[in-house]
Amino acid sequence: MKRITAFCVLTLPFLLLSGSPAFAASGDVTKIQTFIQSVIQVLVTLAGLLSAGFFVWGGVGYITSSGNPESLDRSKKTIFYSAIGLAIVLGAFVLSNIVTQLAGSAFGTTSTTTP
Repeated sequence: MKRITAFCVLTLPFLLLSGSPAFAASGDVTKIQTFIQSVIQVLVTLAGLLSAGFFVWGGVGYITSSGNPESLDRSKKTIFYSAIGLAIVLGAFVLSNIVTQLAGSAFGTTSTTTP
């Protein structure tokens, strides 16, 4: 504990009295905005493909259930939950575009969103 206190006491004046403060470099907001939009678009695309795969999986299970009530119920749930997942992903995509546009207008940048 004494070493930590001595270290803080000895280094604090040097940190406070240094020539130029070490602030973060002023970044371009549009670069960050473009990066985040790209990540969101990739995630939405992957989620859409995954949802389509589960739709196909549930549809094949529904067709091949052969009157088995357990298999039929499981396939219905797969289709239902993949539809809910797709709706959530699309809602999140729309919400992120709205937030991006609001942030762009707040920071004075124009956003170019592509669906």
